[in-house]
Amino acid sequence: MSLANGREYLAIPGPSVMPDRVLRAMHRAAPNIYEGAIVEETAGIARDLKAVAKTDGNVAFYIANGHGAWEAAISNTHSRGDLCLVLATGRFALGWSMHAERLGVELDILDFGKASDVDLGRVAERLAADTEHRIKSVLVVQVDTATSVKNDIAGIRRVLDEAGHPALFMVDCIASLACDRFEMDAWGVDLMVAASQKGLMTPPGLSFVFFNDKADAAREKAGLVTGYWDWRPRAFPQEFYQYFGGTAPTHHLFGLREALNMIAEEGLENVFARHEVLARAVWEAFDVWAEDGPLRMNIDDPSKRSVAVTSLSIGAPYGNELRQWVAANAGLTLGLGIGMVDRSNPSSHGFFRIAHMGHVNSHMVLGALGGIEAGLCALQVPHGAGALEAAAQVCAGG
Repeated sequence: MSLANGREYLAIPGPSVMPDRVLRAMHRAAPNIYEGAIVEETAGIARDLKAVAKTDGNVAFYIANGHGAWEAAISNTHSRGDLCLVLATGRFALGWSMHAERLGVELDILDFGKASDVDLGRVAERLAADTEHRIKSVLVVQVDTATSVKNDIAGIRRVLDEAGHPALFMVDCIASLACDRFEMDAWGVDLMVAASQKGLMTPPGLSFVFFNDKADAAREKAGLVTGYWDWRPRAFPQEFYQYFGGTAPTHHLFGLREALNMIAEEGLENVFARHEVLARAVWEAFDVWAEDGPLRMNIDDPSKRSVAVTSLSIGAPYGNELRQWVAANAGLTLGLGIGMVDRSNPSSHGFFRIAHMGHVNSHMVLGALGGIEAGLCALQVPHGAGALEAAAQVCAGG
């Protein structure tokens, strides 16, 4: 007998939980793609996406996952032989840089490991050494989904400005948009990539490149841009089909429209505050469990943790065993630990992640924590007592 029957909770860092409102909005017949509501609403979707990103700049839509946005961002701004400074804090900045390298871009990688954020001093030193301004772009993720570290985006912009360096500042917000606070224009970001399946609460398959005039000026000299990935017709369409380089992803748009409505109704500041409180509840529980057992959060400093996802170590084989137990017995799906060690290493079975992003509330988070505690008990993993009460106190005071 299993207690997993009932509604499952997908607590992985994307795709995130999809609201019933979004699913209902998508559950309709195919629309006319030449005139009518879908044509009229797309400009409003672009406007509201820019409001979430806090930018007055431009946005281009791509029918692709985040990897497509990575490639679009590079191809519209770079030529073969350009040098890109990569600030790596886990798997995903390195993943983006691999796309750039395959396109012929040269890489200069500053790797800050898997448990810390970008060291601004090291970035300042590297920029100061680039007296000829060979570096054409600085590439970083706001939140690395594998490590759950959150980088100081405004601080990196400040370092660029103090160095007087003209490089494009390019940020991946795929894991963080509409979860962790992000202010594209105020923080001086030239280009940002995002996707539909995390804080935007829509199925995977849409991604976005936000860019300012400085990034668009780089497009003039970009030797890698191709007809399909060109952001100009997508951001400045003369006809509706140009938004998407062809047939519109109609039902994704229906879902995204409803998700943006939900964000607007809640208020973006309230969205940020909700994520902060729920993340603190999760962290409080893990801190208590860690008092007497092997469980540890990957990022020690709470100010450097993402409020969208938490990465943890618990020691092999408990990471995999815990994930399997809660899936089979509690209807809870936790995320794999990725990028911490090589998958062939037996210790890779000692990591897992929990998402608290998008369409989540206190009873969902507290329920997930209850499922984890049941799993710790069932597997006889040592852990401190009182974690659920501590998390509940955070929610009660949130």
